Amino acid sequence: METDRAPLRLVVPPSADSDVVARIHAVRLLSLDAHGRVLDWMSWQDAACLYARGAVAWTLGDPCITVHGGICRATGKQSLLDLHPIVAAKGHARPHALDPTPALTNAALFARDQHLCLYCGHEFPRPHLTRDHVMPLSKGGRDQWENVVSACFHCNSRKGGRTPQQAGMPLLAVPYRPSWIEHLILSNRHILADQMAFLKSHLPKKHADPVRSRAMA
Repeated sequence: METDRAPLRLVVPPSADSDVVARIHAVRLLSLDAHGRVLDWMSWQDAACLYARGAVAWTLGDPCITVHGGICRATGKQSLLDLHPIVAAKGHARPHALDPTPALTNAALFARDQHLCLYCGHEFPRPHLTRDHVMPLSKGGRDQWENVVSACFHCNSRKGGRTPQQAGMPLLAVPYRPSWIEHLILSNRHILADQMAFLKSHLPKKHADPVRSRAMA
């Protein structure tokens, strides 16, 4: 049915305060392919486009966001879209495709290590953390997940171009390459209950516990 084009707009309760409105706008929907393979987070705007194009194969969870659309020329009524927390899209899907490797960024690294300095064990805000190479680049170390940890400025400066053994600064946990599912969990601070349950069911068992469970004996 033909409708006049109009900017998509979230339906927000009139009584909602600024914090509630901010949380609603921060919600991301979990995108899957038609086989249920986890792809990525997507914005409510991208999800609304899938719904409007009839490109949604199936959904999971109760609707979490309502979106105002355009005005129907035949009825004069404004369209409403109820978006679900988990959305599988139609189209080509590869059920046995390999998950992508998460990009190594400081934000992703600090999230993996739960904003802890893995030398002193203290928690720091993001601006006070650095990326430390366990085996220094000057000694042939590589800039990869298995060789980097979060470190506060003081510990990174104290360690310098030495290995943890040379500096007498043992690591509190073993650095590892997160799976794609772990990366999605770490990269979103506003995961809904249905989404978290779905993602946890797809976690590799060896990495299912938080960083503190990786503490070295």
